[in-house]
Amino acid sequence: MSDVSLNPQDETEEKEVKTDDGGFDPVCVDMPRIYDSCGAKDCLRDLTVFFTAENQEAINNATSARVSKASVISSTLKVDSLAFNRGFYSVDIVFYFAVCVELYSGAAVPSTVMGLAAFNKRVVLYGSDGSTRSFSSDDIPSAIDAAEFNCCPGCPSVLPRATVSVSCPMVLASSLAPVTSPQLVPFVPENVSDFFGGELVAPETQYLSVTLGVFSITRLSRSVQLMIPSYDFFIPAKECEDRTDDPCEAFSRVDFPTDSFFPPACGDGEQGGGSPSFGCGCS
Repeated sequence: MSDVSLNPQDETEEKEVKTDDGGFDPVCVDMPRIYDSCGAKDCLRDLTVFFTAENQEAINNATSARVSKASVISSTLKVDSLAFNRGFYSVDIVFYFAVCVELYSGAAVPSTVMGLAAFNKRVVLYGSDGSTRSFSSDDIPSAIDAAEFNCCPGCPSVLPRATVSVSCPMVLASSLAPVTSPQLVPFVPENVSDFFGGELVAPETQYLSVTLGVFSITRLSRSVQLMIPSYDFFIPAKECEDRTDDPCEAFSRVDFPTDSFFPPACGDGEQGGGSPSFGCGCS
């Protein structure tokens, strides 16, 4: 068994040797390290849109519909270890989309309703092995599941942390169709149900389907201690100012909005991202 030095002086001397060449001080930080990640380009074909009872009645009476907007309002992730692939984990992801629909039923002005579309997918990623549990002074005490602990030898494996980043969905197609077979309302978390202001119901005589295009990146990470170079503490160089400019003078410093009058063609620049808020009105 090899000896491990626990003398802080030895570590200090080692750091001083490194600072002579690089001109910086190495510091230890606790941060998440990404062990594996993957990107996906999914075409979510013919997702059923679910509405509240009042809005579903409007869907039943509509002659045509047009989806004007869609946005990801929430997502749930569940990580499970794979039985025969140590260090690999399955990540089950459920995306919840808010879909804004314009309904036409003979009136000149369409009515606008909002519904929910859900999609689940699974990815397999490498997340390494870990059996140490971390606790912090700012942790909020939660209920302890006795089923996780038993008298078997060894410590249970601690699952890595899964995160997913998803783009604003692209609405590719939508259509109204008659209900030919019963459709079940998916499980909806309480925060998603509250967003729609009521319980979602299954379509009765007519339902709306939508096809969405989504880009996503899924990652597995664990908290680790890393040594990184530290050059100095950051002190802002800009001084805060409390200015009350003349409104016309402030307006004179605003650049002319050329792109608003002459929209760029495809490929001339990056496309704008979606707004963090979602609503069925003007944007």
